[in-house]
Parts: sequence; C-alpha cells; structure tokens
Amino acid sequence: MKTRTLFLTVFFLVETSALIAQERTEKFEVKGNCGMCETRIEKAAGSVEGVCSADWIQESKMLELTFDPARTSLDDIQKAIAAVGHDTPLYRAKNEVYKNLPTCCKYKRSVPEKKNGEK
Repeated sequence: MKTRTLFLTVFFLVETSALIAQERTEKFEVKGNCGMCETRIEKAAGSVEGVCSADWIQESKMLELTFDPARTSLDDIQKAIAAVGHDTPLYRAKNEVYKNLPTCCKYKRSVPEKKNGEK
C-alpha cells in the first residue's frame, strides 16, 4: 500500500511539473498610451488560443504574457495585437486600423507613414 501511494504521489508531481513547464513567459514592447489601449491590447493577446495571461504596463509600454508554445507562438500573438491597431516588434498595425483608434490611443509611430506614391 505504501509503495502504491508513493508511486501515485511521484506520478502526480511529475505530471504537474510537466504541465507547468509547458507555459512560457515573455515580455515585449507594444505601442499605446492609455487605459483604453491597455484593455484593447490585453484583450487581443488573450483572444489567441494558448495565451494564459497578458498584462500591459502603460508606463513602460511592455506586455508580459504567459502562453503555451505548443498551442501558439509569439508571432501569432503579435499579429493579433497589430490587428487591433498597436505596433509590436514584429508587426506594424495597418494604417487604416491605426487611424480608427480613439484620439487618446494614437501613439507616436516609429516609422513615418508613407505618402501616396512613395516607396
């Protein structure tokens, strides 16, 4: 009986640590200005299957997120954030989406927008 209990305890601990090891935490910059940006950024990141948590800090413009790399990637997460109007290290939000952000959410973009006819 003791052997069985010990075996089950060890098995449970190994399985639990394997589940925890699957999660990964990353930080990267996401452009934004205010509380509305925070809500939008965290919601976009959280909408990606495999994201466990997302926390954007307005002062530092950094997003800290925990996700399961077996279910999603940083690429997919950053793509979802850019799709709602916020630039990330890998993706620039489409100009049309950025222009539709509320005035308080229009952050300074690093790369100037191209004018018609410019390459």
